[in-house]
Amino acid sequence: MLQVAMISTGEEVLHGDIVDTNAAWMSQLFYQHGFKLSNRSTVGDSIDALVAEIQHQTQTASIVIVNGGLGPTSDDISSEAAAKVINTPLVMSHYWLERMQARYLEQGREMPNSNIKQAMLPEGAQIIDNPVGTACGFFIEVNKSIVLFTPGVPSEFKVMVEHQILPRMKQWHPMVEASECSRLFTFGLSESGIQDKLQQLRLPYGFEIGYRSSLPFIEVKLFGPANHDGRFPVLERMYHLLGDNVVSVDESMLPNVGALLSEFSLNLTVAEQATGGWLTNWLQEDDQIRLNMKQGWILSSQVDQQMADQDPLAAALALAAATRERTQTAIGLASGPIIQGKVAVALSTPYGEWGQLVSLKRNYAYNDMRAILSTLMLDMLRRCLEKKPMFGQYESLNRESEIYVPQSALQ
Repeated sequence: MLQVAMISTGEEVLHGDIVDTNAAWMSQLFYQHGFKLSNRSTVGDSIDALVAEIQHQTQTASIVIVNGGLGPTSDDISSEAAAKVINTPLVMSHYWLERMQARYLEQGREMPNSNIKQAMLPEGAQIIDNPVGTACGFFIEVNKSIVLFTPGVPSEFKVMVEHQILPRMKQWHPMVEASECSRLFTFGLSESGIQDKLQQLRLPYGFEIGYRSSLPFIEVKLFGPANHDGRFPVLERMYHLLGDNVVSVDESMLPNVGALLSEFSLNLTVAEQATGGWLTNWLQEDDQIRLNMKQGWILSSQVDQQMADQDPLAAALALAAATRERTQTAIGLASGPIIQGKVAVALSTPYGEWGQLVSLKRNYAYNDMRAILSTLMLDMLRRCLEKKPMFGQYESLNRESEIYVPQSALQ
């Protein structure tokens, strides 16, 4: 099988000062085109370490992408490391030097002398064009492998990969078939719970299942050949096995709910106590929800004695209904305060009202707790719009009680 590896460079990447978004983006793009990464590694600003890692990766990989270290400063060492790997000197690329000088001239600026370093390339290296920056890419051959060097700036890196590197890879390996990843986003299930539900699944040859956990969701991924006749039946079976804990397919939950609100021309207002504005802020990330959201209220989560004596479920229902009626919106969502470790959440619509009193099964950090409860509220809205059972099963929550007030009782 074709082996493709990536080496990310830089102390800031190695020590986590910046997130390596380039690696995640490229890994996904390459997979779609059939070039699945077999290895990813990170090296700091050490020439010896980078040389050793390139030599190591070229023992097994046919293609190695080295990202970063092509800038004009002293810690940009990738060109020097490449020259050392193939035991050649760095030589001036007059072609690239003139390209840089022309770019600065177009901007009415004089090129700093430090940029000359970016035109110093290993002798015999092939240039990879960079139309948006001063760092050209290049590639060399090592141990029957092709090693491609790319700039670390994401805007430059992405253009180079999409328009320069990926076409070359397809030319070098024309028999590689495109792949596809389908995604089911779930809420309320654990990875082990999902695994138990899917263990009876039989996958066609070339398909595999992967998981990505990002509280409060678990993303279930189906990897396999693109345009395969078996993909849709497998997805349909997975959807059936995971039940109504699937909150969206091939998109996250938020745009799914936004599309449903727009489809039914519904608007909403949110009132939050325990969730402290988390849901209101989250909803603003989606363009369609933003257009359909009239107001978001953040109320005090302090519990006075009078409120402590109230039925929390009835209070949350009343808050959701008052929220909807006062703003003349179709939907009201509300979270009550935390009382003795329990929180009531409610949904009010012209067709009925639903509420549930829940407690978390373990202690979560404050923001994690707000995220879980906000997702529970949004899941109630999703279930209502999709005409699914309103009270789902959630492995992270205990449902202490629930209530449904039908339309007839609201009149």
